[in-house]
Amino acid sequence: MDLQNRENFLNRLAQRMGRERKLVPDQMDTPVNDHPTTRLTHLSQQELCDEFMNFAKVLLVDVVETKEADVAQAVLDVCEKYGSGSIVLNNDTRLESLGITEAVKAKFDSYVWNFTNREANISHAEKANIGIVHGEYGLAESGGIVLFASKDNGRSTSLLPTTSIVVVRKSAVLPRVAQLAQLLNQKAQAGERMPSCVNIISGPSATADIELIKVVGVHGPVSKIYVVIDDLA
Repeated sequence: MDLQNRENFLNRLAQRMGRERKLVPDQMDTPVNDHPTTRLTHLSQQELCDEFMNFAKVLLVDVVETKEADVAQAVLDVCEKYGSGSIVLNNDTRLESLGITEAVKAKFDSYVWNFTNREANISHAEKANIGIVHGEYGLAESGGIVLFASKDNGRSTSLLPTTSIVVVRKSAVLPRVAQLAQLLNQKAQAGERMPSCVNIISGPSATADIELIKVVGVHGPVSKIYVVIDDLA
C-alpha cells in the first residue's frame, strides 16, 4: 500500500467511525501516585538489603551473608552443603577476583564457561549439580536477582543446574525494577554495550498452576542460594 492509498484508507475509516483522525496522541493521564519510581527509595542501603534478604527467604532462597575476604570459603561451604558434584561457573572476572573460581576448581569437578564452545557449555550446564554466577543487582521489593547475559556469562549457568548459587554485593541492591530500568537507560544513552539478555530471577523454579499447589523445581533449579557480600562501611 503506497502512502496515498494508506491516507485514503485511514480517512475513509475515520469517516465511517464518525470521528476525525488523530495525528497526535492524547496526553497521558496524570498518575494517581509515584509509587513505581519512589517505593522503598526512602530506605537506607542496609534497610534495602534487609528487605531483599528477608523477601528472598520467603521465596525459599537460602541466604548466606559473608565478608569479601571470606566469600570464596562461603561458596565452598555452600557447594558442600548442596552435594558438590559437577559444578559450572561463568567466566566472570568478578568471580576470579574474589578467588571463587580458583577455589572451586581446586576442590571440585568444575567447568568454566567458554564462549568459543557452545555445545560444551550447554552440555556441562545441563549435567551440573551446581551453577555459580555473579549477580548484577538485587531487588529489595521482590527478593529477585538481576543477571546480565554476555559471551562470558551464559544464561545456562544459572538455569540448567539443579542448584544455583548467586554472589551479589549489598551495595548493588536496588529498591525495585524502576531503578534497574533507569540504570539500563543510562547505559544505553551513554552508548555502552547492552547485555544480550536481562534475567530477573526470584527464587528457585516453581509453579502453582495446578489448583494453586506450589511445586518447586519444575522447569529450573530446585535450590537457589544467594551469597551476599557485606561491603557496606
